[in-house]
Amino acid sequence: MNQHWAQIGERGSLLGMRIMITIDRWFGRWPFQLVLMPVILWYFISHPLARKASREYLQRQNPALRSRRLYCHWLSYRHFLAFGASLMDKIRAWSRGVNDDLICGTGLSDFSRAVAGGQGGLVLVAHHGNLDIASALTERHPDLEITILMHTANAGKFNQLIEQVSGRRRPDILEVSQITPATAQKLDALISRGGFVIIAADRTPHSSGRSRTHNFLGAPALFPEGPFLLASLLRCPIYTLSCVRYGERFRIDFEPFDDTRQLKRQERAQWLHTAGEQFAQRLEQQVNQAPLQWFNFYPFWHIHDDEHDNATSR
Repeated sequence: MNQHWAQIGERGSLLGMRIMITIDRWFGRWPFQLVLMPVILWYFISHPLARKASREYLQRQNPALRSRRLYCHWLSYRHFLAFGASLMDKIRAWSRGVNDDLICGTGLSDFSRAVAGGQGGLVLVAHHGNLDIASALTERHPDLEITILMHTANAGKFNQLIEQVSGRRRPDILEVSQITPATAQKLDALISRGGFVIIAADRTPHSSGRSRTHNFLGAPALFPEGPFLLASLLRCPIYTLSCVRYGERFRIDFEPFDDTRQLKRQERAQWLHTAGEQFAQRLEQQVNQAPLQWFNFYPFWHIHDDEHDNATSR
């Protein structure tokens, strides 16, 4: 039976993570990369579900890999390596900050322009690239209110490590599965004050919530409806945020996606489907530009019977 992503436990220990951080700080990036390779190789060998999911994803992104089995295995290992490196980039971002010369793209100025407008909004993100690098956005606006909606159950160790190493708390984080009408009212008030709510729109809920089937990399896959339903209820501008590593630099993009302030009730059902389709298409374009930086190591295209019954696609 396929395992839902939320049931895949957090790997590693705080001690192991701290050892890797020490190597990175004292010896630099290349010695860290040399140590990272055997560590990731152990994870690659010992976690067949994630390994299989990686290969399936890479073959959907590039069908030619189906006939190149050995190369596909090597590319999958590099996929794991990219994920390991991204975790260290997250820690560096929170403990040292991000220098402007490491950032490219227009995301910083686009975000500042949106903040200056005084109207907050909902920001859709995906598990592609390294969004913690985009903490540079908030560093330029220390008084800005930001709330992140995320599934925290299987990321406790890593979140704890970031706070210990950096000496500062991450932005306000709410468990996405515990959203209530009262919570929605608080988010609405935050946006009215010019704040931003950030939510991932590429992982389906585990125990509750609605999903929709959208075409992604040539096959139907489940995407959560919750982020778009929340956007329709909050009646606010919607943006997308991405941050992808290219060599030694990070490209940040902060772009308008839609606006639900004028969305009519009778148009909501159709808008939910259309907005989900557009997000899946946009994510596919981003993934094709940097395929090794999409970090969903679970059977993304395997639609369980119970999940399919819960889906509201037409």
